[in-house]
Amino acid sequence: MLYTMMQQIIQVEGLRKEFGSLTAVNNLSFSVAQGDVYGFLGQNGAGKSTTIRMLLTLIAPTSGKIELFGMPLSSRRKEILRNVGAVIEKPDVYKYLSAYENLKLFARLSGVRVQHGQLMDQLEMVGLAQRAHDKVGTFSQGMKQRLGIGIALVHNPQLIVLDEPTNGLDPQGIADIRNLILRLSREMHKTVLVSSHLLSEIEQIATKVLIIDKGKKIVEGTASTLFDPAKTVVEVQALDNEEAFRLLQESTWAGALQQNRKGVLLQLDRQLIPQLHKDLVAMNIALVSLQPRHSLEDYFLRVTTGNQHVDAWQDENIVSGDTQIN
Repeated sequence: MLYTMMQQIIQVEGLRKEFGSLTAVNNLSFSVAQGDVYGFLGQNGAGKSTTIRMLLTLIAPTSGKIELFGMPLSSRRKEILRNVGAVIEKPDVYKYLSAYENLKLFARLSGVRVQHGQLMDQLEMVGLAQRAHDKVGTFSQGMKQRLGIGIALVHNPQLIVLDEPTNGLDPQGIADIRNLILRLSREMHKTVLVSSHLLSEIEQIATKVLIIDKGKKIVEGTASTLFDPAKTVVEVQALDNEEAFRLLQESTWAGALQQNRKGVLLQLDRQLIPQLHKDLVAMNIALVSLQPRHSLEDYFLRVTTGNQHVDAWQDENIVSGDTQIN
């Protein structure tokens, strides 16, 4: 394909979006490399959906620059979007048609000619081949989400954009979407940008992560760095946290120790957690709980504020067209 040698699939510089007096996205810059599963993280309302809508030309930025596949989005929109597939929140599908009929219809709307076998292969890829001729109205939300991704892929795009793809799904539905994203990346060699407020899900699939809050970049880095098991934060809850902190201060764990008003925190390699537990018992600390978590999770919860009015305001006031870009 035309863009297979491009290194940067998305390049965003100084992106800003204002809705009246409200700044939804504030001087945001980031890049997504070919082959990345790029996790776009933030609390609900942090500006993720606003940013994605600008990437898909559903709304115009106030200022800043967006390039996709090395081309300016502002002047080469049509050419760019031929290589982009997207699902924004819940996919728009026709519930009175079958999965196969939906896929065939959207392929035709995209100007793509596909044979019966190709459509069935697409449904097989998203795990719906056995339900190909069932009405979509009988599908679970997770199945509809997978069909939406299948529709977004019908024209074989290089870049897939998924906005909160696991919203409202049960654990099995979340696992299905997670596995599908991994397959898109590893087997089909697609570049995937996926937004979420669920850190644990992004941790399992992302090669690179961006965290935003109030429309601003907080941190960006590779998953291998940000999810470093050597920097696991362990929260210790004791009946007497002050006494636990004092005893740990006098132990070999002093260098890893942090205090928290809700408990005692230590940063250490994940492999040392069993030894920590043994030592806490040996020190006669009345332990209530010992909970490991990644340092990024602690950081994420500290630096993000859940500014939930930004995208909610936009959703109420911006009327966009289709939620799939085909």
